[in-house]
Amino acid sequence: AWHGPGSERVNAPMGRLLHAADHVFYQSAFCKLGADLYLGPPTGAWEILHNAVDTTRFTPAARAAAASPGSGASARPLTLLLGGNQHHAYRVEAALRTLALVAREADARLVVTGTLAWATAPGADCAPAAARRLAAELGIADRITFSGSYRQDEAPALLASASLLLHPQENDACPNLVVEALACGLPVVHSASGGVPELVGDEAGSSVPSRSTWEEIVPPEPEALAAAVLAVAGRLADHSAAARDRAVARFDLVPWVERHRQVFAELVA
Repeated sequence: AWHGPGSERVNAPMGRLLHAADHVFYQSAFCKLGADLYLGPPTGAWEILHNAVDTTRFTPAARAAAASPGSGASARPLTLLLGGNQHHAYRVEAALRTLALVAREADARLVVTGTLAWATAPGADCAPAAARRLAAELGIADRITFSGSYRQDEAPALLASASLLLHPQENDACPNLVVEALACGLPVVHSASGGVPELVGDEAGSSVPSRSTWEEIVPPEPEALAAAVLAVAGRLADHSAAARDRAVARFDLVPWVERHRQVFAELVA
């Protein structure tokens, strides 16, 4: 669905590499499923090892410091973060429509990061103009910040500015953004597709139903996303603590590096 016509030609070199490997690390069970389907099962050893995060750099402490002194986190608006780069129009549209619904019930804001760079039809608004026009039509232009691109060293402070991560991308394999958010104590509201449910689990956020397939991308419904956002916001402290605990227990960088060291040592012995 992401690549369109010609995907078999692009997949073929990856398939040859996979079948030549002595050991394969899959970023998620979803990655294993897709690779088996389109590249074929591995011939050597394999395991699932999710992406990792430096939990000493990405911490909830940055979020606590971002709150106004003496006001408490509850005094801050509910701030949704749409992170990463915006190369898919449906991600931004889903986030804007979700914010419009959430703002009916709560003082809510949305931060949209990265470059808005999806393809548009000839004569249509460019991506940034289309996004701002939709925000104006929905009456939420004053609730949105388009913050642009950011460097990796700026990511902890960016995550600190948010209450939760809104991640409507369909069939996302194993996004670093999600494990970084979890490490900072950000709950994640996401599509129940791809590898993200493996990362977030049941207590570190909330998922919404997905109808996407390998051949078609069907964005999550804004109504379902908004309901999930409001539900998570109602237990924000509990979900935040669960997010941090999950990141430390499952996605810390130190054991991830150690596992690679062990495998390489076995292979070259």
